[in-house]
This record gives sequence, C-alpha cells and structure tokens, in this order.
Amino acid sequence: MIQQTLSLDLRPEQAYRILMGEQTTNTLFPILQSGPPALQGIAKLAASAEEAGAGHLVRFHALPVKSALNRSVSKRKLWFARTINPYRGCEFACRYCYARYTHEFLNFNDPAAFEREIYIKQNLAWLLEQELRGFDPAEEIAIGTATDPYQPIERTARVTEAVLEVLARQSGLRIGLVTKSTLIERDIALLQRIAERNTLTLHITITTTDRALARKLEPRAPRPDLRFQTVRRLREAGLTVGVLCSPLLPGITDNGPALNLVARAAAEAGASFLSAEPLFLKSCSRDTFFQFIADEFPKLAASYRERYRTDAFVGPAYAARIRAMVATITARHGLAHRTMDAILTREPAGAVPAKSPAQASLWPEQDRTCA
Repeated sequence: MIQQTLSLDLRPEQAYRILMGEQTTNTLFPILQSGPPALQGIAKLAASAEEAGAGHLVRFHALPVKSALNRSVSKRKLWFARTINPYRGCEFACRYCYARYTHEFLNFNDPAAFEREIYIKQNLAWLLEQELRGFDPAEEIAIGTATDPYQPIERTARVTEAVLEVLARQSGLRIGLVTKSTLIERDIALLQRIAERNTLTLHITITTTDRALARKLEPRAPRPDLRFQTVRRLREAGLTVGVLCSPLLPGITDNGPALNLVARAAAEAGASFLSAEPLFLKSCSRDTFFQFIADEFPKLAASYRERYRTDAFVGPAYAARIRAMVATITARHGLAHRTMDAILTREPAGAVPAKSPAQASLWPEQDRTCA
C-alpha cells in the first residue's frame, strides 16, 4: 500500500478528506467550491481521532470529548436525566439498537459502522469530576443509554471503571446503569462502594431465554444464562439489580410463555424487579432489523415493514395489552414491576399504570393470554 504524506498547511478536516480520497474545497476560487462542507463538532473530533487498535471486524479510535454528562429527555416526556456513555458505538451489534443514529453525527451513513467503528472517550473520568462539582443531586445519572459500558473493549480501556471510581467518591447521587455484559462482575466491590453513599440501581438486559434467538438478535452479547448468573452474583453482593426484558418483539417474544420464562429465571436469580417494553424501532435501525426479520421470520416481514414504516412506536391498544401481561407475570413471580424501562433509580413521574387487557393492534392472530 502506498504511504500518503501531506506537506501542505492544511486544517485537520482537510487533511482527513485528502487521505480518505475525498474532494476538498477549491481554495483558489471559492465561488467554485464543490467539496463537502467542513466537518463540525463531534464529527470534527472523530475525524482527528487516533486509532486505538482493532478486533474482528472492529476498529477502535481514541476520541477527545468536551463533556462527560449529557442531558437526555425521553420521547414520552416522562423522565430526564444526565447520561454518561463511555464509548461511541457498541460491539454487541444488537439488531434493534436505537442508538445507531449516534454515528450519523460522526459522518457515518452506514448503520453497521455503529458496531464496527468504536470510539473510546478520552479523559472522561477527569471531565466527570469537574462537572459533578456543580451537579444538582435532584437529577439522576444514567450510564449506558447509547452504548454498553461493559462491551468487550472495556476489559482493556477501563473507561467505565474510571467513571465508577469518580462516582464512588461522591454521595447523595441517584445513579442507574444498564448492560448486557457479565463484565460488570469485575466491578462489584466498586459498585458496593458507590451504593453505600448513593442510590444505585443496576439493570441487566435479557430479552429472551432462547440461546439461539439471542445469538441472532444480539450477536456478540453474552448468552442469556450467563447474564442471569450475573444478576444472581450482583444480588448476592447486596446490590439492587433488575432485568430489562426489552424489547419485546411483536409476534416473536411478546407472548405470555416467552415472558414467563424470563420472569421465572429472573426470580430464581433474585432480581429486584423486571421491566418489559415493546420494540421501539428508530429509522436508523429499521434496515438492520428488517433484514433480521426477513432472514429469521420471513412471514412477519411485511407486517413489520407496514407497522414501523413511519412510526417508531407501537399502537396504544397493543401497548396496553403488553402492560397488563407484564403486570400479571411479574406479580406471579413476586417481582417488582416497573411500568417503563428508563435506566433510573425510581419510577418516573407520570408513568402509566397497567390497564385491563386490550386487543393487540398488531398481529392479532399472534395474541396470547398470560396463562
């Protein structure tokens, strides 16, 4: 491969575009400019990020960032929190992941880039320490809203561990964390220190007990049975941890028998609560998820495309049926029930309680009772 060198006095984003073989702006005749617009914000930072290694079909980059805490408001306007995401992108490659859109800000248009181009945030713990000095403890901190904080690169990068070290020196905070990874067990002692002086709620996402389905749905995440073991070990350590059985997939896992298996395993592991919500499918994830459905459940492909073509949410009647089913099954197994899967420490204000079962507005032929 030919080594390219640049001796011109160029801005970083110009050099980046030359090395990537892109046309640059005509600087001699500005009126004839035809190249892409200059990179701005996080895309500019990403363009200058240094490579930090590679794995199987994955490249890692060191990403300089300006803040650790970001504000997040739910689409339903039911909760808000400050979020911490130690990485951009996620190796687990979950087909339904709503966070793929975050790579669009980095100038990536391929949805697969989210799982193949992973950015490791630099100096995140130091930034967090500075920002917490003026932090309002009435707000909550949610860790892992757009990337799994314990994805495989965390074994060596240890950004999440550094963030938790900072939080362990605080008091009076309300902190929620979500992961699919068993790697969280590495930090049990650290999590115990945080829980001594703060309110800490951990969430382990387990969408199904079916190993084969989980491997196709969440290709590089740990097996479901290993995640249940992690729930047990966290509970034995005295930590508050629940199971997020989300998303429930219409026509696939949104039925009583499937959810009952997850709830039973969660109860046997000693889970503090269980939450389950229907599939929320953002436009950035549709093509990836629709391909999964076409490959694995072709009979449902047309229905999925029609229902999620213009709306990321399911209909109200379907949602009501799901709430009722989840309430029934969690009560059966003695699990606390949360009406939504926000990564928070308490039930959000304005949450809607379960109602009587209603006819599903999607796939009525797949409707089942909770029995």
